[in-house]
Amino acid sequence: IHILWRANAIQPIDPTRIALWHEVNGLTKTGRLTPNAGLGLGDAPYRLLYVQPDGSLGSSPSGGISFLPYVHNVDSFGYDARHVPRGEPYVTESWGWLFDERWHGRVALINDPTIGIFDVAMAAQATGRMTFQDMGNMTRAEMDQLFAILIKMKQDGHFCGFWTSVPESVDYVASGRAIVASMFSPGVTALNERGIPVVYAAPKEGYRAWHGVMCLSSRTTGRVRDAAYDFMNWWLSGWPGACVARQGYYISIPERARPHLTPAEWDYWYEGKPAALDLRGPEGGIAVKAGEVRHGGSYWERFSRVAVWNTVMDTYEYSLPRWNELLLS
Repeated sequence: IHILWRANAIQPIDPTRIALWHEVNGLTKTGRLTPNAGLGLGDAPYRLLYVQPDGSLGSSPSGGISFLPYVHNVDSFGYDARHVPRGEPYVTESWGWLFDERWHGRVALINDPTIGIFDVAMAAQATGRMTFQDMGNMTRAEMDQLFAILIKMKQDGHFCGFWTSVPESVDYVASGRAIVASMFSPGVTALNERGIPVVYAAPKEGYRAWHGVMCLSSRTTGRVRDAAYDFMNWWLSGWPGACVARQGYYISIPERARPHLTPAEWDYWYEGKPAALDLRGPEGGIAVKAGEVRHGGSYWERFSRVAVWNTVMDTYEYSLPRWNELLLS
């Protein structure tokens, strides 16, 4: 968002034109869903939601917002329970599993420096290989140390590959190449629909969180802008939120999605309760079997354990050639 805003690529959104703005939950407005939840490092959405009087972005409420929040989730890694013993959420499951020698040669990472760098940073810290002053804004020296670790591990054959899309991540696990991998929720759901028991870990160090947003182009005016507002309002209206819930994603007004979900779906995906019956995923297959509980618990529990948010750091441009060096090493 900072990059788009500074480039004047987007214009402020008028929250009075968002019919249900008053119902958007506190995650993007205050940074928390529950009073004692951690805020997480990096670009937590509330830190850059409101347009400030000086034209910058910040957390103080104002008459303009830089984005409309909608789909979001907490990410971690998936592991194939046929090969990896099931861990205990928030107790034994750890980002350190990405570096665990037990899975040597069968670990896949996401090929995206703005996301993957946090996965491996938390793995490095969890295994005691290094620490960070602020993981949400790493220094060049910290990146150099981290990439030295990664390049050595890659050259030793620890990683089986780097995936660039959800279908590719699914293929890595389904083929047996990877048994531990950075994953997004839809990938885990797709594998479960195939009958592959992949667990979406609840790391004791906390999650890497992300928040999907919609922005308004600075070139948008008149009827086109009206249509853009209609589209944004539709996304918060209920049905879209229910649709994405079935692949493990959340929406910024959960109560609007609730009537479009069955009680069993709501209880499983949001409340963290055991599934009362088999639940189907977006592809129509059985994604959740009766009695299963969503790993990590309820929406509120999972978002109380955010370690870091997806962030474009100050050292972003420096990270790109280093990441490419890793891929080519």
